[in-house]
Amino acid sequence: MRTVAEVRTAHANVTYDPVAKVLHWVTVLLVVAQFVVAWTMPAIHKGVKPVGLIQWHLVIGSSLLIVVVLRLLWRLFHRPPPPADGLPGWQRQTAAITHWALYVLLLAVPITGWAAAVVRPWVVRAFGVLPLPQILPPGAKIGFEIGDYHGGILAWTLFGVAVLHILAAFYHRLALKDKVLSRML
Repeated sequence: MRTVAEVRTAHANVTYDPVAKVLHWVTVLLVVAQFVVAWTMPAIHKGVKPVGLIQWHLVIGSSLLIVVVLRLLWRLFHRPPPPADGLPGWQRQTAAITHWALYVLLLAVPITGWAAAVVRPWVVRAFGVLPLPQILPPGAKIGFEIGDYHGGILAWTLFGVAVLHILAAFYHRLALKDKVLSRML
C-alpha cells in the first residue's frame, strides 16, 4: 500500500495523455489563427463573397469545430488526470467551470458561424476540403441574427474565458510555482 506522500507525488507528476495534449494545442493554434483572421478580414455584409481572409475564417472555424468534437469524444472515453494536489476547492471549481465554458463556447462559436455562413449561401468546408451540410436554408433570417451573436457576444466571451484560462496557467507557473501548467506541456 502506498503512503499519502507517494500518492501526492504520483498525482503531481500525472500529465494529460499525448492525444489530449495534441488536440489541446491544435485547438489553441486554431483559436489564435481564427481571432487573427477575424480581426483582419473585411466586414461581412450583403453581397460579400467568401474569398481571401473570409474563406480562411470559414476553413479555420469549421476545422476548429471538428477538432473540438474530436476532443470531447476523446475526453468522453479517456478520463483526464486528477486535479493537482493541494489546490483549494475554489480553484478546482473555477477550473472546472472555466474548462466547461471553453468547451461550450468552442462549440457555440463555430456552429453559429456555420449557421451564418450557410444562409448567405456559402459552402463551409472543414480543413478546406470536407463540405459541411446546410444547417439552415439559404436566406433564413435566423441565420443572419445568429451571425450577430457569433461575431459579437459569443466571440468576445470566448476571448475573455480563453484569456482567463491563460492567465490562470501563468499564475500557477509563475506565482504558485506548481505543476499545473506542466501537465499539458
